[in-house]
Amino acid sequence: MLVEQIAVFLENKSGRLAEITAVLAENNINIRALSVADTADFGILRLIVDKVEKAKEVLKDNGFTVGKTSVIAVEVDDKTGGLAKVLKSIKNASINVEYMYAFVNKTGENAVLIFRFEKMDEAIETLQKDGFTILTREQICAL
Repeated sequence: MLVEQIAVFLENKSGRLAEITAVLAENNINIRALSVADTADFGILRLIVDKVEKAKEVLKDNGFTVGKTSVIAVEVDDKTGGLAKVLKSIKNASINVEYMYAFVNKTGENAVLIFRFEKMDEAIETLQKDGFTILTREQICAL
């Protein structure tokens, strides 16, 4: 139920994001979801891709610092209150959200919320108990 995500640390300067996406494109790696967080000096690019190990390898070969973490992908109806319902479930279980990002799938019917929680296993158990659909990487890549 956990989805592997890569995190790329990059200097906060013009062109670095373009370099990363070019390397991935040249190696036929498809980005399914991403998030960028930055500070004055550096940024963290979080990616869900179709070929995790290959992405990690080619980015490292091109001088980028790359890590791999696990996240949870929750599918919800793409309508008002979808995120609020997930967060209420998590709040009731006293689980901290470390970060999140989201995307809407091609049909426009559902949204996918990507979470990193303080207690990952407990979060999965809570969300499933409350009737939420947890997606695998393969399911995300098929959207």
